[in-house]
Amino acid sequence: MKNSAQLFGLLLILMASVAVAAPTLPPAAPVHPVIDDYFGTQVVDNYRWMEKPGSPELAVWMKEQNDYTRSILDSLPGREALLQHIHQLDNRDIDRFNFVRRGQRYFYEVASPGAQLPVLYYRDGLKGDEHVLLDPSTLSKKPDTHYAIDYFMPSWDGRYVAYGISPGGSEQSVLHVLKVDNDKIQGEAIDRTSQSTIAWLPDSHAFFYMRFNKRTPGMPPSQMMFNARTYLHTLGIRDNGDKDPVVFGYGVSKQVNVPQGQGTYLVLSPDSPYAIAVADHNLDYSPKTLFVSPLTKVRGSHTPWRKIAGVEDGVTQFEPHGDMLYFLSHKAASNSRLLRTSLSHPDVNHAQVIVPESQAVITDFGTAKDGLYVRERDGVISKLLHVSWDGKHVDEVPLPFEGNVFPPTTDPTDTGALFSIQGWVEPAKMISYDPATNTSIDTGLLPVSKVNTSQLESKEVFATSYDGTRIPLSIIYKKGLKLDSTNPTIMQGYGSYGFSIEPFFPPQMVAWVERGGVYTVPHVRGGGEYGENWHQAGKNLNKINSILDFIACAQYLIDQHYTSPKYLVAEGKSAGAILSMGALTWRPNLFTAVIDNVGLTDMLRTENTPNGPPNTVEFGSVKTETGFHGLYSVSAYAHVRDGTPYPAALFNTGVNDPRVAPWEVAKMAARVQAATSSGKPVLLRVEYDAGHGLGSTRSELEDELADEFAFALWQTGNPEFQPTTSK
Repeated sequence: MKNSAQLFGLLLILMASVAVAAPTLPPAAPVHPVIDDYFGTQVVDNYRWMEKPGSPELAVWMKEQNDYTRSILDSLPGREALLQHIHQLDNRDIDRFNFVRRGQRYFYEVASPGAQLPVLYYRDGLKGDEHVLLDPSTLSKKPDTHYAIDYFMPSWDGRYVAYGISPGGSEQSVLHVLKVDNDKIQGEAIDRTSQSTIAWLPDSHAFFYMRFNKRTPGMPPSQMMFNARTYLHTLGIRDNGDKDPVVFGYGVSKQVNVPQGQGTYLVLSPDSPYAIAVADHNLDYSPKTLFVSPLTKVRGSHTPWRKIAGVEDGVTQFEPHGDMLYFLSHKAASNSRLLRTSLSHPDVNHAQVIVPESQAVITDFGTAKDGLYVRERDGVISKLLHVSWDGKHVDEVPLPFEGNVFPPTTDPTDTGALFSIQGWVEPAKMISYDPATNTSIDTGLLPVSKVNTSQLESKEVFATSYDGTRIPLSIIYKKGLKLDSTNPTIMQGYGSYGFSIEPFFPPQMVAWVERGGVYTVPHVRGGGEYGENWHQAGKNLNKINSILDFIACAQYLIDQHYTSPKYLVAEGKSAGAILSMGALTWRPNLFTAVIDNVGLTDMLRTENTPNGPPNTVEFGSVKTETGFHGLYSVSAYAHVRDGTPYPAALFNTGVNDPRVAPWEVAKMAARVQAATSSGKPVLLRVEYDAGHGLGSTRSELEDELADEFAFALWQTGNPEFQPTTSK
């Protein structure tokens, strides 16, 4: 029987197919107050009923809300032309990304102009012919459902590729295997493999993979994506994986104390006889708990795993090489160090330093036959270092321009590195580095962009937050911009998990900038821009800093006359909505509009969702008094006040979202609609064949961006986007 979330999604999809005339006003949500007492603090929740799995009442309300939203946004005169322009910009260039190297065979995804979804390709040699391996657009048998590639990993000899496929942006992956030489899909179809990390054995006939527990009647949502275990699968045996032996995970062995968390996985290298087992609380940038065993002794639940690092050791990335484990750690080094320790006698506390901490943040590294390739970031500029195994020889890889170097693609059995570089206004180039000649060559895999960037400029400045901390702020705009306080300006931040929004060039952004719009990225505390200390300063009880930093950046833009409250729009996606919705509740008079894109807003209830428990490390838990107070301070839903003149608001959700429950966005939209006294629109936009954005089609993403830009241009007074009739 399908679970309740699937039934709810199915109901919404069915209802979306019924043509209903849009109402003249958005329907008010029924109010059924629930009062919670958190350690003496009473919190009223008017819309707790929305959390009921499969609620028909919620489905009807969301459908009516979306009908109303569509009637409004589709009536904006300039929206259709804007959508067409975004489509043109989005389809001018071919994009190749997610490269994985196996010797001289390269695997990667391609987003071709006109294609709805990325397609998996391979080629032999950088100049070799491209070959299609998997086109997900051919998989759907229903016109209203699409499939997307969630992940892929080729075997070490490049003969096979394991990959995950899911429908409708749900990320509910089913793992399959494809044979490269004849493009034949093997018999494997293993479900519950979302976000799986694949580790092929050296013989390329078996692999380790991560799988979530089978859902049972009555299983609480908070346990549906928690404590995933690692299994061993042999090709051609047990195609559905149900009797694959489990080798690692919480509760697998009484002799091995594996901590609880979202998932576990193994890491192998063809040049090392060891297997590294990983307990990863949230499958993010946070420190891992590591175990080691000789690969030959990995035998089900009796594997002799030996713990080599805990969360307190600050290990964020690692690669085995021979008898050595190379790893990044921010313990006693906020900007991280690259170290190594023996795997036969591991001791991370007395590891040898290979690359010491410096002013730049070490973010990533890769191993190749000729040594280590280490990426360092200093502000918005990054560089790539070629480092010998013992750290005694360091060469800086030459770059075509100063910009953002993306993590290198390497292979432990071959030399050199492949990487891309781009900037806010510099389209990406794909570069190949040859260590023998110390030269970097543009491969041409990313042709010269057809998008005109000559009209664009960017600037890096600092805003001062409430406590005197300088907050980096990136500003992208059209040349000749007048600082007259009248420029429509979008602020988009994130600031969680130590993740940094680094310079990138989305061609669709031109559609905003060329209309005189300013696009800005505040690099607030909680991200990783200045290392782990910067992350910790916006985590748990310090999370409020992220919101106040965001507000400080808004004030800077106003004070420096880039814009004014009449023209300022706050936008946040996922955890980034903590910023935009926090701005809504803390400083509603500072913005004309806010956008919540699949965002976290009801922080006191997030813990009850499938993706909730893993996030308690980052944000805290309502089960402790300290955790509650930290979450309460940044929970926008809990701080909406009746009778407040709130900015216009656009809320966006996908019914298949596995990361932020659709009801969380719906509750926030309902609360703001009921509370605001400004008369400005508060709209809920619903996607019925999408989730958190991962796996969405090109058309879905273009429609979403057109709606957001059109909404922002409408609210900032652009005459081309003013409705011809009052709604």
